[in-house]
Amino acid sequence: MIKHLYNSFAHWYRGGTIYFYSDPHFSDDEMKYIRKNYIGDDEQVHAINKKVGKNDTIIFLGDIGNVEFIRKIRGYKILIMGNHDSGSSNYIRTLDENNMDNHLFDEVYEGPLCVSEKIILSHEPIDIPFMLNIHGHDHSNWTFQDNNHWNVCAENIGYTPISIKEIIKSGCLKNIDSIHRVTIDRAIDKKQNKK
Repeated sequence: MIKHLYNSFAHWYRGGTIYFYSDPHFSDDEMKYIRKNYIGDDEQVHAINKKVGKNDTIIFLGDIGNVEFIRKIRGYKILIMGNHDSGSSNYIRTLDENNMDNHLFDEVYEGPLCVSEKIILSHEPIDIPFMLNIHGHDHSNWTFQDNNHWNVCAENIGYTPISIKEIIKSGCLKNIDSIHRVTIDRAIDKKQNKK
């Protein structure tokens, strides 16, 4: 179990590792012009599976593209939907008429997901002063911009999923005050400014 996650997400830790990856844009030919270090769809799947095993969890932070490539990826798969994803039912794991597993996502969330006191997952970057926002969407080649954002867009992380352990071990959560500290500091500042 990873102590930084709320208990309701404890099942993500299945004896393996929890990884993040965003914006694969599978079968999106326009990405050749957007990404400086473009690689093909099968290369992305290979790079992901090189790191993610069957006991691992991989959380995709949106903009999947062609879901056929998701079927090839190992692990417990979670989707936080992005602006290019539509209809959560198109992504959820189901059984077909022959009881065959479609191998899509085990969990799908349509918006930002607060997974701990100090971590929120989203597709687009959001500003919350008391949380680390792990997100994608921004293809401008930065990964860790400030104390509150970690961009896991595929090309920004070298097409290699990044683990929650790597993020936590970086020490970035130490620089984030709790919501309680932020609220108290704001109240003090407000009172001092009235004087």
